[in-house]
Amino acid sequence: MSITNTDSTTQLAFSMSENPGVYAVLLGSGVSRSAGIPTGWEITLELIRRAGIAAGAGEQDDWHRWYVEQRDQQPNYSTLLEELASTPKERQAIIESFLKPSEDEREQGLKLPTPAHRAIADLVKTGHVRVIITTNFDRLMENALRDVGIEPTVVSSADGFAGAEPLTHTNCYILKLHGDFKDARILNTDSELSEYPLVFDGLLDRILDEFGLIVAGWSGEWDRALRAAILRAPNRRYSSFWLTRGKLSERAQELVSHRKANMAIAPDADAFFQTLNAKVSTITQFRQPTLSSVELTVSLAKRYLSKPEYRIQFDDLVANEVERATTHLAEMYNSDGDQPGEFRDWVLRYEAASEPLARLAGVVGRWGFQHEHHLMLEVIQTLLSKGYARRAGDRDWIELTRYPAALVFYGYGLGLTRAGRLSDLYALMEHPIANETSVRMPLIEELSPYYLEDLTGSQAWESLDSGTSRSIYDRFAEILAPAWSTSFAGVSDPTQLYERFELFCLLQLFKYRDVNEESLTDAIQKNQFSRWIHGRLRTVRSARRRLSEEMSLQEFRAPLVTAGFGFASDAYLKMFFEALQRMTRF
Repeated sequence: MSITNTDSTTQLAFSMSENPGVYAVLLGSGVSRSAGIPTGWEITLELIRRAGIAAGAGEQDDWHRWYVEQRDQQPNYSTLLEELASTPKERQAIIESFLKPSEDEREQGLKLPTPAHRAIADLVKTGHVRVIITTNFDRLMENALRDVGIEPTVVSSADGFAGAEPLTHTNCYILKLHGDFKDARILNTDSELSEYPLVFDGLLDRILDEFGLIVAGWSGEWDRALRAAILRAPNRRYSSFWLTRGKLSERAQELVSHRKANMAIAPDADAFFQTLNAKVSTITQFRQPTLSSVELTVSLAKRYLSKPEYRIQFDDLVANEVERATTHLAEMYNSDGDQPGEFRDWVLRYEAASEPLARLAGVVGRWGFQHEHHLMLEVIQTLLSKGYARRAGDRDWIELTRYPAALVFYGYGLGLTRAGRLSDLYALMEHPIANETSVRMPLIEELSPYYLEDLTGSQAWESLDSGTSRSIYDRFAEILAPAWSTSFAGVSDPTQLYERFELFCLLQLFKYRDVNEESLTDAIQKNQFSRWIHGRLRTVRSARRRLSEEMSLQEFRAPLVTAGFGFASDAYLKMFFEALQRMTRF
């Protein structure tokens, strides 16, 4: 049970893994801008300023307007360079001052390949990208490729094209549409960008016909020749993806519509290409053509948790999954579900929407740390708050809106149980969380399986599986836990893992219902202990026997005492488990 629709990055990752080498990347100035590289127009304006100051004009508010008023023409990059420097060597020195890092800039990480450049280089190295089109005249992309051992074929002029290795024979082909900074023939102005050399047009036509296209850092507003090439491309053999942070301009949207491109929303090119590279790498690593989006999420979580430097990517992964889940849940909360016969459908839909987060939470419980613990608490609170927002309709449906948060709570709890992180598990259950009336209650009171079944009504769960008498405990222990815990349980028996987690939940509920040592002793003496036992420990004798025998040993009780379970009292726990063992005999 999983959500089948995927975000654009995941869709692209699957396509690239299945069709290596069929995507071309189009990089605009926005990609290099984050490295501190000025755009061609910014360089042109700076050259105008230098020329103006040299001519005695003083500082101007608008150097472009000043130049047009003085020259009665638009500025030309090459002309300006010739005015400021008389020899090729001098001109090259001026250009390099804009593009090559100084020692201070290098120490600050400026004018060096960005994470986006390095991620693209990795995709080239693995054979998933072969063609890079760029309007940038810096060499950040080339440098990133050389850092991973790839020597690209670079074409930045018509005469360079004539002597270059053919496209089909290269591991990586870079087409620099506006030129290279070591060549004074850089294109900047609107007139310069109105048309390309014929050989460039022919090459672009071929690339846009034969390759899918990933556009990043290019506005689509200017460069008439590139716009024309995209608009005249007749075929779209592979999908196109356009990276954006928000709404596109009208002119850019025209290109997207013509190309039938998918919108890829990301804060910047660095985040997008890093995530894309990680997803492609993960899919390739598993070599599973049917790898689902849920499995991909789980695999990425494991990858990110393995190294501290992936903390930001992990946070982004969780945030994306929360957004996806809450979007699906909102649609369900806004629909009507007041017919008892629909209970099964609603449960299944909630489980499908929650599965990625629940399985991810299990991975975090097994291998995460304190930072991720706080993040999981935020996730649970978010899901719970979304459910509380729906307060109309049948009581069972109202209370069932807790289910997605509960599933993540169970998933995380199972992971913590499997890892033996009992102190974190205790803190999870103790954590105060705002309920629907804004009263802060411990999570164990809001989301324990016992509490949830009581709220929704046991009869609804009993009829969930084709009329067979079942419970929410059985459903999770026998259906969901075996399927979901494969992400983190290892060789552990998932049913027994759930029963152990349920036991810890029960111990914590005893505390919050003030079943202290005195009242526990009284209940045992009056043969009333069994009335307080819920879940599978009440119905499954083998679970009672196994756990009570295990916990009869002090070495197994000691970690529970240290964590705080059973009022942090070994005497209390010993009494509890002796009573549970006696209950097994009857």
